[in-house]
Order: sequence, then C-alpha cells, then structure tokens
Amino acid sequence: MTLRMHFPEFAGLSLSAVMLTFLLLAMPCSAAAQDVAAAQDLAARMKQAMASHPRLFFPDEAAPQVKAKIDGDALLSAVYGHLTSAADALMNQKPVKREKVGKRLLGVSRSCLQRVSYLAFAYRMTKEKTYLERAKKEMLAAAAFEDWNPSHFLDVSEMTAALALGYDWLFNDLNAETRTLIRDAIIKKGLETSLKGGGWVKGTNNWNQVCHGGLVLGALAVMEDCTALSEQIVARAIENVPRAMQEYEPDGVYPEGPSYWKYGTTYNVLMIAALESVLGSDFGLASANGFKKTPEFYLQASGPTGFFFNFSDCGVRGGIAPAMHWFAQRLQKPGLLWQEKKELQLFAAETPDAKGDGDRMLAFLLVWAQPIGKVDAPETLCWKGDGRTPVAILRTGWQDDATYVGLKGGSPSSNHAHMDTGSFVLDMKGVRWAVDLGSQGYNSLESRGIDLWNKKQESERWTVFRLNNFSHNTLVVDGKLQQVAGKGTITRFSDAPANPYAIVNMSSVYEGQLALALRGVRLMGQSVLIQDEIKTLDHDTSVRWAMATCAEVILESADTATLRHAGQSVSLRVLAPANVKLTLYDIKNPPHDYDAKNMNTYMVGFETSLPATSSNRWAILIEPAAPLSTRPDICAMEDW
Repeated sequence: MTLRMHFPEFAGLSLSAVMLTFLLLAMPCSAAAQDVAAAQDLAARMKQAMASHPRLFFPDEAAPQVKAKIDGDALLSAVYGHLTSAADALMNQKPVKREKVGKRLLGVSRSCLQRVSYLAFAYRMTKEKTYLERAKKEMLAAAAFEDWNPSHFLDVSEMTAALALGYDWLFNDLNAETRTLIRDAIIKKGLETSLKGGGWVKGTNNWNQVCHGGLVLGALAVMEDCTALSEQIVARAIENVPRAMQEYEPDGVYPEGPSYWKYGTTYNVLMIAALESVLGSDFGLASANGFKKTPEFYLQASGPTGFFFNFSDCGVRGGIAPAMHWFAQRLQKPGLLWQEKKELQLFAAETPDAKGDGDRMLAFLLVWAQPIGKVDAPETLCWKGDGRTPVAILRTGWQDDATYVGLKGGSPSSNHAHMDTGSFVLDMKGVRWAVDLGSQGYNSLESRGIDLWNKKQESERWTVFRLNNFSHNTLVVDGKLQQVAGKGTITRFSDAPANPYAIVNMSSVYEGQLALALRGVRLMGQSVLIQDEIKTLDHDTSVRWAMATCAEVILESADTATLRHAGQSVSLRVLAPANVKLTLYDIKNPPHDYDAKNMNTYMVGFETSLPATSSNRWAILIEPAAPLSTRPDICAMEDW
C-alpha cells in the first residue's frame, strides 16, 4: 500500500508487479522496460480473467464439443470407457492415505491426481452425482493431510495439481464448506509452501517443469481468492520454466530419456494449456525452438516393437502419451501420432485387468486429442538430435518388422544418466534384440543407504550394476568405469537411403584408458553393423565388447552366435578382430546384494588384449537371417 500511495503511476498493479518493477530499475533500460511490460501484461490478464469456474483447459460451454468428439471416435470412446469404468471401480475404495514410501509421498499424490481427474471428468461428461461425491471424498482426504511432503517437492506439486483440477472442474457443485477446505489446502500446503523455494525453482530438469506446472494449476484455480500470491506463482513459473525448456535445444532431445520426457514435457504442456485457457496467452513458451521439435524426438524414441530407446533412468515401454496429441493439434502434424495410434489400439484391445488403473493423464488426452483417423507413416527414417545427450536413430521403415537401431552419446554427469555413452538398442523382425536393462527402483537403493544422487566419479551410484557401463551395450576398458566428466558427441551422420549411419566419439568418457574410441552404427540392408575404432595408450589394454539381450544365445562358433526369441532368430557375427571367442557373461546375478536381479537376460560379447599404442578396428554384424556366404568388406569409418 505504501508503495502505491507514493507512486500513483503504479495504481492498478499488484504488489508483486510493483516490487518486480523496482527490482528491474537497475537493469539496462530496454530489458527493464520489457520485463515491466511483461509484469503489467500478466497483472492485467489475471485481473481480466474469467471469474467463473470451470476455467482450466475447457469451460462448461465447451463440454458438449468434447463429448461429441469422444462419441464420434472409436479409440477415444475406448479411452473414455476405461476412464469411467475406473471411476466406477473407485466407489468401493477408500480415499488416499498419507503413507510415504521411503522419502516419497509421490505415489499417493499421483494416485490422487488419477482418481480426481477421472472422477471429475466423468462427472462433467455425465453429471452423475456419484462421481462428484466420490471425488469430493478424495479431495477432502488429501486436504486433511498434515502436509504434502515438501521435503520431496514433486509430491506437493502433483497433489496441488490434483486438487486444483477437482476444485475448478467441480466448483459449481461443491458446497461452500468443501470449497473452503480444498481451497485452503491448495493455498497453504501447495502455493505458500512453495515460497520456501528449492533447487527446482531454477533447475533445468523435470523437477522444474513438474513443480512449476502443478503450482500454476493451483494458482489459476484459486486466483480470485489470493490474487497477489497467484500472480507471484505464475510469474515465477513463466520466468523459470524456460531454464528447463532450454534443455530441448537444439533438436528436441530430452536429456533424461523418453520416460522422463513424458513426465516433464506433459507438465510443461499442462502449464502452457492452463495459461492459455485462463489468461489467453502462453507468454511465448510454446514457441521455443527446441520445444517445438521435441515431439519428433519422442516419436523417434520408440522402435517398431513399441519399446523405447530407454537410455538413462527410463522404462522400456511408454504407453499412451497425451502430450503428443497436444503437439499434433498445435503443430498441425497428425503424423506425430503414428505410435500413439498404435498405443491406443493396443489399449482398446486390452482387458480391463491388463489396463490397470490407467495413465493419470488420460482425461487430458480426451481434452486435447482430435478424432483419430488415418495416420500416415512419417517420412523420416533416420534422425539425429544434438544437445546435452545426442542420439541418432536409424530405421529401415515404420512397419512392425523393420530394423531399428538407436545410438547415444552424452555424459554420465547428466540428470538421471547412466554410464551408457556409446550404447545402442536394436529391433529387428519384430523383436528387441539389444536391450537396455533400464533403471532400478530408487527406494530399493536409497533404503540400503546408497548415495544414489551423487554423480562424482567415486560415488556409490556407479557401483549399481544397472547404472554403470558393465551392464550396457558399450565398451569396458581394463575393468574400469566410464569417466563421469566425459561426453560422447555425434561427429558424423548420414540419412542417405543407400548409406545411413551415425558415428559417436566416446574418447572423453575413456580418458586415461584409451587414446581414441569411436563407435559407428550402419544399416546394411536389413542388417546392422556396429563398428569400433580404438587406439590404445602406451600400455597393453584389455577391452570388452558386449551386448545385453533377452534372447536365447547359441554360440555356433568362436565368432558367430544365433539369437532366438519369440519364434524369431538373428545371427551375430564378429567380423573383426580375428581370433576372438564369443562368451556369455552372467548378468542375471549382479555383484552386490542391493543390485536388482536381471532374470531372462543374457550378455554376449568378447574381451581381448590390445597392444600398446595400437590402432584397432572391430566390426560386429547382426543379420536378420542365416549368415551371408560372403563377409562384407570392413573399411574405416571415415570412408563410410
């Protein structure tokens, strides 16, 4: 008030906007003027925003169009049918309880979001009071928690999103007492708690996107009751989310892998869509260059088997990704939905038990998706994305039995990264032959005292088998770990139909172990060539080449193996070096008692000693049929 009394030119601005203006006066005039204008624009938009509910994502007048869209599309109808069936099944279940797993309440927050979004959406489509009453019980239970576990702030954000959505979507049919309890919980346990800050505020990973995204939903849901606080939350998000979005540059690759893409990017999209629906602007967020390109990365990250190129702490299967429907509509690129349509078809065909509880974001898919007609196969077969974690994808086609190989660079130092620089995955004949074991459950390690999030070279993190290079489809030199400070870069790439290939320079992750380490992958018809060019230092060096697989491995000879799985078989041949002996390594039972078992998995490879200061070329060919009668010529990668 004092500021406004002494400076009448600021009348009409909120206190947070006035304070921001004064802080910016010390900045260069042009930058300060731009930021003052932005603060004034935000304040004006929040003042002029609709006072009625629901306002997040779609108002009541848009509900008939959403319902008609669902009714007119078989796949969307199947999703809606599952959503309502799951909502019906909640009637006999107790609401969420504040029960942590280790340091996390995250599973409870996610369960609450799934339940509230399903119930609230079902109510908006049907007006069946049972959905309303059950959603009310769920929200009141969460609102009564002593807190939402701010020590692990993702938990707070997802719970804020859950209650914000239910509060807004059901507002007109909640009594005054219920509204007050839910609103107060959003404000006190969500928005006000967030003012203490944390690394997520200015971070560059998924925490930034999820925390700001969930809080923006909360702020926009209750903004008429705490205008200054809500404006502060929204302004902070608009300022800081671009820090995480910068990670998509230049080509859209998400450094944490496709599973975390789905998490961080979905909340990023939720935030943008919420801002647009309530304030009529995305404040320039959606136009970020790398962000516009990122759905192409997610599309390419799924092989013909439907399995991810699951580098870093990623799961192998993605399922439905509602954010892809938002991108397809926004960018007017229906081809982005090639894999999504397949996932929806699989989902529609599954039994109710197989569907489980379903993705907690399914309601948003029904809001964002357009009727799904014919989706043509994408034109791009081979794709490269640079950035913090460079990846290259080569494929022979988009059919289910096409050959697909993904190769990655990057650094173990990145968020959620493994020591998997140079690793690859391979699909052929409808089977995933070269696999990534994926991550191990965090709590299973944290509960054993493992310092999982320390990324130093000597960290206990790198003793975990699934996280180090001993379990990945890359090189192990003298039994040592890759260097955390190193980074693999893609130095050459070709998408020429007659000669597609990618080459990654891994030398810096083997600093002190090798003088040079290059890895290339190349499509040769339906076959895949994996080639390494290695230069040793001034001492003899032992190097292991290995590939993890879920297939049965039959060692046919010293340099040839047959892999069999799901009624299919492929051949693996070592073309160079000569005189090696293929070996099966035991990865089912890793070395530590805290390591997860890797049942039904095998690792095939070889290890050989290389002379000091020598140059070496290794080539392994994986073929979809019996070995060819002639061995292909092996040339230097510089001649590819």
